[in-house]
Amino acid sequence: MSWGIELWDQYENLSIHTNKGIEFLDKYGNFIRDRLAIESEYAAKLRRLVKNYQPKKKEEEDNEFSSWQAFRNVLKEIGDLAGQREVVAESLQLQIIQAVTLLSKTLREERKKCLNDGTTLQQNLNYQLGALERAKRNYEKAYRDSEKAIESYKKADMDFNLSRAEVERHKNVMTQKIQQSDDAKNEYANQLQKTNNLQQQHYNVMLPAVFNRLQELDEKRTRGIREFIVGAAKVESEVAPIIAICMQGIVKAGESINEKEDSFKVIERYQSGFTPPIDIPFEDLSKQDHDTSQDSHYSNMQSNHLTMKGTMSANKLKKRVGIFNIFGSNKNSLTADGQKEDFSDLPPNQRRKKLQAKIAELQQKISQETAARDGLMKMKVVYEANSSLGNPMTVEGQLNESEHKLEKLKIDLKKYQGYLEKANQVPMANNSPQANRNTFQNGHRTSRHSNGSTEDNNDEGDDQPDDAGSLSSSASPESGLGTSHTSLPGSGQGSANENAIGEDAYFETEIEALQPLGTCRALYPFEATSEGSIPMNEGEELQVIEIDQGDGWTRVRRMNGSNGWDEGFVPTSYIECTLYA
Repeated sequence: MSWGIELWDQYENLSIHTNKGIEFLDKYGNFIRDRLAIESEYAAKLRRLVKNYQPKKKEEEDNEFSSWQAFRNVLKEIGDLAGQREVVAESLQLQIIQAVTLLSKTLREERKKCLNDGTTLQQNLNYQLGALERAKRNYEKAYRDSEKAIESYKKADMDFNLSRAEVERHKNVMTQKIQQSDDAKNEYANQLQKTNNLQQQHYNVMLPAVFNRLQELDEKRTRGIREFIVGAAKVESEVAPIIAICMQGIVKAGESINEKEDSFKVIERYQSGFTPPIDIPFEDLSKQDHDTSQDSHYSNMQSNHLTMKGTMSANKLKKRVGIFNIFGSNKNSLTADGQKEDFSDLPPNQRRKKLQAKIAELQQKISQETAARDGLMKMKVVYEANSSLGNPMTVEGQLNESEHKLEKLKIDLKKYQGYLEKANQVPMANNSPQANRNTFQNGHRTSRHSNGSTEDNNDEGDDQPDDAGSLSSSASPESGLGTSHTSLPGSGQGSANENAIGEDAYFETEIEALQPLGTCRALYPFEATSEGSIPMNEGEELQVIEIDQGDGWTRVRRMNGSNGWDEGFVPTSYIECTLYA
């Protein structure tokens, strides 16, 4: 199918059609350009979204939760997704927009040239048709004039009244007109032949060639649009695998959320270690004097107050400590996060971990500073051997500064190693599990021992000295001061001190086996280093006789053949408990 043959007479329609086709190509280019702008804006907004929702510095402590970590990973994947949208926009710009613009420009130039050639051919044909029309009119006029001249000569020849000269004149005029008619006829025939030849050449060769060029131009435009649409789809499909990986990352981040683990971390962060306040005893004013009633009421208020303060978050406690330390002495300076320099305000395990991490950090800094010092010393030696390379005195200042830094780091390392050594050698009795198991029960101080016995210190009005009251107060978990050795099993000092309180004070010791609350299995081996604790092997089955009171220790029992059973405390995090219903 050829436009030159089938559409030989549709010059104007072909001109309009090709113009509309190029305009459609420009329209598609504008579409891609607008889509490119949307892709770029989408990528920019995604990046702005990721930036706005990045965890703030004050929220770093919450990043330990799996949901926060998953959200941070989602933000990372969204950032990668924004990068892929930017790749799409860039590829559309380089591969589609520029090609569309170039093709549109080329097609317009070719179309203009084709139309100019067609216009020239049409003008030549019209000019030839005009010449033919003029030759025809001249021939018609000359033929009529010759006919008139012949008619006039015949009349003159038949008229006997005219002279011979007059008849001869009419004859000459007739001869002249006939000659002019013959010349006009020949010119007309010549122009007709030329016009027919040109017209045949115009419609069969030259104009079809122009139309065929327009057809090729339009097919090139159509083929270009097809390639551009496919190319735009390929640009999208090339980033689709990476986008799919981003989606998989988001799904993986969501599946990594562990609600049980987050709940456990909440417990680890906010657990105060205090027990709920006991019931407030009834105060019979008729059996107590006024001062004793006031003291008892104040003691209960103080206990409740301290218990409530124990439920505050760790950050709030740090801030309160920081305020009160303005008016109190503090042996250890505070770090930037409000902790003591030797981390003595942390539990033992956490304190050791902090100190070990600090020591590792200092050792790394010492290694780096030592390498820098050695490099400076080598440079100084080179400068001293060859002064043209540099002045040794310029390195001397840097070397002294490096030595000073290294000495300071070694002092800090020795200091923190001392802290760690002290932390490992702290008397375990102060950190024993029983230290947090002393509670007030109706004004009595009860201390539970690892063998199942209890010590009940009963205050009998004014018969007990003030020291007993202070001792009882310091033993409560709300006070946060722990218990003395009087609450530890096998401590003779405790018996001597308590016997010295007064003759009316007495202790009742009752040894009985506590009923097991369930069973537990050791997840890890444990070496008993603190008084009151017992060792266990991994996988060992034990009986639970007292659950964790918030201090991280659980009281268990091991059956044996010689003594009947062994009781003591083990870390709660080392066991998996199954309690009876």
